Amino acid sequence: MIAFLTTHGCVENIAVHFNTLDERGRGLGGIYLSLLGTSAEDADSGQVGRGNRVNGLISMNRPMGTEATAGKNPVSHAGKIYNVLSHAIARKVYEEFEGLKEVYVLLLSRVGTPIDTPQMASAQVLTDGKLRLREVSRKITAIIERELANINTFCVDLSKGRYQIC
Repeated sequence: MIAFLTTHGCVENIAVHFNTLDERGRGLGGIYLSLLGTSAEDADSGQVGRGNRVNGLISMNRPMGTEATAGKNPVSHAGKIYNVLSHAIARKVYEEFEGLKEVYVLLLSRVGTPIDTPQMASAQVLTDGKLRLREVSRKITAIIERELANINTFCVDLSKGRYQIC
């Protein structure tokens, strides 16, 4: 456990996990680390450029992930799944409420944890000034939870090409 000082002067405990895919007791066969820190050195050369965004835009003044989605496994690659799913959730939230100008959904994974339980799920919304966040925050949370509960169906649909990837 590592302690960090927050902007309020309070100490918060934060758990830090290292090498979460390593398997104790397996010796070198259970170590997930690589020499260069990339899977490319182990014959996994399916790398895609970092400029390929799901929506086709590189927006420097808006939240965005840097994980490319093209060519990645649609049922096990958390970066691809969360990238496309966050756009789909944001679209659903935007269409659900009149008075939203912008919606951003951020999902964060941790290697070795189930895909349906992100380490963080966050929605950022910009309203027209008439819509109050208090009025919609619980409903937005419910939409995110519903979509995460249906992530297996989402992954099947993603693998069948039902979601456009630029």
